[in-house]
Amino acid sequence: MNGQVAPAVRSALGQIADGRLARLPFTLRFWDGSLLRGERERPVAVVRSPKALAHLLRAPNQLGLARAWVTGGLEVEGDLEAVLAERKRFADVSLSAGDRLRLYAAALRRLPRVLLERAPVPSIEAAPRGSRHSLARDRTSVRHHYDVSNDFYRLLLGPSLTYSCAYFETPEDTLEEAQERKHELICRKLRLAPGERLLDIGCGWGSLLLHAALHHGVRGVGVTLSEPQAQLARQRLREHGLSDRVQIRVCDYREIADGPFDKIVSVGMYEHVGRAQLGRYARTVASLLRPGGLFLNHGIARLASEQPTGDTFIGRYIFPDGELHPVADIQAAMQSAGIEVRDVESLREHYPLTLRRWLANLEVHRPQALRLIGEERERAWRLYIVASAVAFEDGDISVYQVLGARLGADHRLPLTRAHLLQDHAEVMAGAH
Repeated sequence: MNGQVAPAVRSALGQIADGRLARLPFTLRFWDGSLLRGERERPVAVVRSPKALAHLLRAPNQLGLARAWVTGGLEVEGDLEAVLAERKRFADVSLSAGDRLRLYAAALRRLPRVLLERAPVPSIEAAPRGSRHSLARDRTSVRHHYDVSNDFYRLLLGPSLTYSCAYFETPEDTLEEAQERKHELICRKLRLAPGERLLDIGCGWGSLLLHAALHHGVRGVGVTLSEPQAQLARQRLREHGLSDRVQIRVCDYREIADGPFDKIVSVGMYEHVGRAQLGRYARTVASLLRPGGLFLNHGIARLASEQPTGDTFIGRYIFPDGELHPVADIQAAMQSAGIEVRDVESLREHYPLTLRRWLANLEVHRPQALRLIGEERERAWRLYIVASAVAFEDGDISVYQVLGARLGADHRLPLTRAHLLQDHAEVMAGAH
């Protein structure tokens, strides 16, 4: 088969999707050295083995590409972002049943070895079972993502251990500066005051609660479904002498029963809730929030793209059962639950800056990451971070902070946003 793979692939691609897939913007190189030349010489997508092509033949979609990438059978020489940036060119390409049959027949005729290759599903691929967004399935899905390794997340996220979009004053800010600024921004939007009771839904490693307790004097409760997260969050609280003021629980937000809270925050969690569950999510928050209390939801939303209908790379390898929806959906759910929407801010430009710093951390610490999580997961995370940065920059997705107040009492929000512009150093100097 030496030197024959590229001509066979060119012929097969020319027979499907009206020949659009045969006109590639980049070059393909196959394991036998043959080239399928694209419009540009670089970057080069390298198909390293027949197993990679077997994945693509059996699942000629995003899932097949993901499996080929995660196993190392597919690689990119040059700029990975340049390859990902071409995805919109093929966004409206779909393979009919006839296309799939012709593709398989062409492979059987010209590349029989590929079809005989065993291409096992990567070990890290998620396959959740049970009713979607049930308590049991959500626990399994969330833990697939967060129970990877606390040490891995330390090297990826840096000392702040904050796994959400940071807030930059300038592109030159360090990640730690921008994450502290984000924490302070949230605390100011919530108008936190000493002694208030704050609930953090999806508290992660406790970074926001630490900031709120140290600098705003609150008493806090944080909930997570990840036991390793909770253990590390409790350790960090003990180190700061805050164990008597902040409690970390391993439970679902639907299992909290000791409201009311003065303020509630949810950062990077509602993406796990599911569109069909947004109403219940908002009603649960409202039931736990005192009248006049404030709720801030920080999460990713879809802009131009539609909710995928099939298996995706993100769904199988990063966030099982994760769903993104327009920001109007969470606003409508909040309004219906009796939480008046008071402020909405887009942080879209801040997320690529955050992601590129995470990517830099991963590149610097790649040998340690490989030891901690293995090659398959490291490859999945690298692709996830780069693809996410491209999606934010292209305006496919964004991230919003939506602030609301529960009806029934005075929310006591000021007339202007002047309190948000107060000098950060001044607040830190006068912190509790």
